Amino acid sequence: MKKIVKSGPASTELADVAEPVATIVPGYWAEACKHLVKKDRVMKRLIPQFGDACLQSRGDAFSTLARSIVGQQISVKAAQTVWHRFDALPKKMTPGNVLKLKVDDMRAAGLSARKVEYLVDLAIHFDAGTVHVKDWAAMDDEAIIAELVAIRGIGRWTAEMFLIFYLTRPNVLPLDDVGLINGISQNYFSGESVSRSDAREVAAAWAPFCSVATWYIWRSLDPLPVLGAEKP
Repeated sequence: MKKIVKSGPASTELADVAEPVATIVPGYWAEACKHLVKKDRVMKRLIPQFGDACLQSRGDAFSTLARSIVGQQISVKAAQTVWHRFDALPKKMTPGNVLKLKVDDMRAAGLSARKVEYLVDLAIHFDAGTVHVKDWAAMDDEAIIAELVAIRGIGRWTAEMFLIFYLTRPNVLPLDDVGLINGISQNYFSGESVSRSDAREVAAAWAPFCSVATWYIWRSLDPLPVLGAEKP
């Protein structure tokens, strides 16, 4: 994989709460762009507009999901502030260290009681090995999603964002994502309302690179895409 320094590609819990880092260009990116340009008239127009911009992958799995939980239902600025306070509590952000933290200290960092419960549950799952991080490379998307949604505070949308932004899986279609649905409406239906069925029909031409097409749909929104969020 080639690294290119870029700014964040989309406004998501997984992207916004983290610090800017080098962008990882997935090995399939060039092939995906060629496929999408050939198969889809909108992609043929969109992809050339963004040059070598691409997906970002950052951090480790535990910290990435912890950031996601911290960022739920609050503004990007507030999420960054709370994350920095929370991240400063343990010597290193690991599941074991989070389990040693005092609830009062976590609350003092700006976390709600429910988010404290979610973060503790996340740490328990990672510490106990009930999420098989080392096996993810060999697991299909749905199997990973099933592991993640078993954690309190993580729903399908967050799991799909994790697959796209952290694991850089090529063929994720997040139909619960507001930004994707709005982008399809604007780019394919002249702003008319779009159903999940409509979105699936459009995305049929994107496979096996739905993640890449979704990313370009997000980038097409002005000024930044507005994506969904898990309800606390």
